[in-house]
Amino acid sequence: MKVPVTPLTRPARLRPGARVAVVAPSGPVPGERLDAGLDILRGWDLDPVAGPHVRDRHPRFPYLAGTDENRARDLQDAWCDPSVSAVLCARGGYGAQRMVELLDWDAMRAAGPKVFVGFSDITALHEAFAVRLGLVTLHGPMTAALAFLKDAGVQESLRATLLDPGSVRTLAPDTARTLVPGRARGVTLGGCVSLLAAELGTPHARPSAAGGLLLIEDIGEEPYRLDRILTQLLRAGWLDGVAGIGLGSWKECGPYDDVRAVLLDRLGPLGVPVVEELGFGHADTAPTVPLGVAAVLDAPAGGGRPSLTMEVPALT
Repeated sequence: MKVPVTPLTRPARLRPGARVAVVAPSGPVPGERLDAGLDILRGWDLDPVAGPHVRDRHPRFPYLAGTDENRARDLQDAWCDPSVSAVLCARGGYGAQRMVELLDWDAMRAAGPKVFVGFSDITALHEAFAVRLGLVTLHGPMTAALAFLKDAGVQESLRATLLDPGSVRTLAPDTARTLVPGRARGVTLGGCVSLLAAELGTPHARPSAAGGLLLIEDIGEEPYRLDRILTQLLRAGWLDGVAGIGLGSWKECGPYDDVRAVLLDRLGPLGVPVVEELGFGHADTAPTVPLGVAAVLDAPAGGGRPSLTMEVPALT
């Protein structure tokens, strides 16, 4: 019998003047974008500090922001610094999986709960923070991401979640549509679906999504590759007992009609509510969504607007 996903510990919301660390666990960070993102955080009356290696480039692999050891050290040092209230990722890309085993999880657990923000490749760290630290994390924009720098709505969603989390408990965009009707309660989990499949069998992956509200999205995966990813999760039994599924953006994943057909073919037979186009993920206007909190997914039949409502704010 699979143990259902349960709510995780919620960190404290940020207060004006809070120090937030920005780190680069994955790909290299364009310096001008980082500077612009730090300025936005300062405009929220936060005190951002960039990790010592956040601007690094790996000497051999240009897709990595510095060495695995230095990327891990920046994250761990920031997390264990008592003056830091939150750790924000500068960008995604690839690399988090390479450094997750280098983190001292006992030391990070002893440092206590803090806010952690990121998405895309950072899905590997969301899973690790849930499994190893038992913490709610925020599936939200990276500090040096173009969407964060350009879109006021993306900025406001993150700002409100960090500073006034009670004001952003419901996600119900105009684009949302019911794929499979129903209503489900569970604990949010998920992220970039290709990373969830890649994490299977590792010490930092959840054993299953049983009892959870699975929130998934991706970028640059052709429909046949999404089919393969979802089929792997199904064959592994990881989706057995999932309570409901919320679908975000599928940027550059092929014609959306083809993507929708794959999602419905693979997920529809699970017999649980499925809502599409909730907007989180790689979309240019993506909202921030907490992972690890109890929520209700409402997928009405007959044309009503679907919604995802958190039963409690993301942060205390």
